Amino acid sequence: MSTASGRNGELALLARIRKRAAMQPAPNLRLGIGDDCALLRLRPSEELAVTTDLSIAGRHFQLHLHPPESIGHRTLARGLSDLAAMGARPVAAFLSLGLPRQLAGKWLERFFDGFFALANEHKVPLAGGDLAESPVAVADIVLTGAVPRAKALLRSGARPGHLLYVTGNLGGAAAGLAQLKKLAAAQTAPGRRAAQPKPEKIPAKLRGNLAPHLYPQPRLAQGLWLMRRGLASAAIDVSDGLSTDLAHLCDESGVGVKLLAASLPIHSGATLQQALHGGEDYELLFTAPPSASIPRRIAGVPIHHIGSIVRARAGAHPITLISHRGSHPLAPRGWQHFS
Repeated sequence: MSTASGRNGELALLARIRKRAAMQPAPNLRLGIGDDCALLRLRPSEELAVTTDLSIAGRHFQLHLHPPESIGHRTLARGLSDLAAMGARPVAAFLSLGLPRQLAGKWLERFFDGFFALANEHKVPLAGGDLAESPVAVADIVLTGAVPRAKALLRSGARPGHLLYVTGNLGGAAAGLAQLKKLAAAQTAPGRRAAQPKPEKIPAKLRGNLAPHLYPQPRLAQGLWLMRRGLASAAIDVSDGLSTDLAHLCDESGVGVKLLAASLPIHSGATLQQALHGGEDYELLFTAPPSASIPRRIAGVPIHHIGSIVRARAGAHPITLISHRGSHPLAPRGWQHFS
């Protein structure tokens, strides 16, 4: 915004955001919003983990479909899930927003309701960012985390003979998105579009089914548990889809994998295809040696053994899906920009 006057001028908006941010616990934040830079305090022998994620209206969220609280939650959850995959504890968040003028009022307040609810749950303070008027709604999140030196979980540590695990269940986010689109289509009269962005009202009976998509839960406690015990040999979060993220892990580790279709924890209401390729589940996919004692649950979340790591074969696809129909290569068909 170019003026400080009025309730929604840039300086007024920043003052309201700063006031809300100041209410958060921030033991690792020496200096937050107000100066040119934030100052972070790490513990001795820790490394800084940094991740960034961009969310764009029409690509990562739909203004006519997603409640503002969900968009705020999902913006932060994306970055927190990256920290979880590294076994890092959150230190601070930095958020830059580009918004059309009409979203600078109640919509923005509700966005921060969702953002701060998740931030407070995981004790991650909002330490800074930027705000600008934009023709397209954009949210760019930067997350900093801390991990003991040389202890971060990486994608490159899987070895032949290791076992493959995943937290929670898969496909719920894709199934929820499909149901949300169907609900919106049913509630919109043919040939009509809302004059202003306005998410459809979600019936209470459907909120549970839509929660994995609207309010995904980053597996920070599980990532920290694995890092502290040194049990996981490699890890990645399931953000682009199991098939795509597993291919990333295989590429970085130089291995192949045998994936057991019957062992996949498919979310109630989701299909096998949604579990394999849907994306945005934000579960942790990790490997561990056979000698590692992996529990059935970590911090209350179920852990599932879904396959094994094998040697990569030259010219062969790294992922083999084994089902009742036999074995066949599984191509990565999750989310990829520019594809």
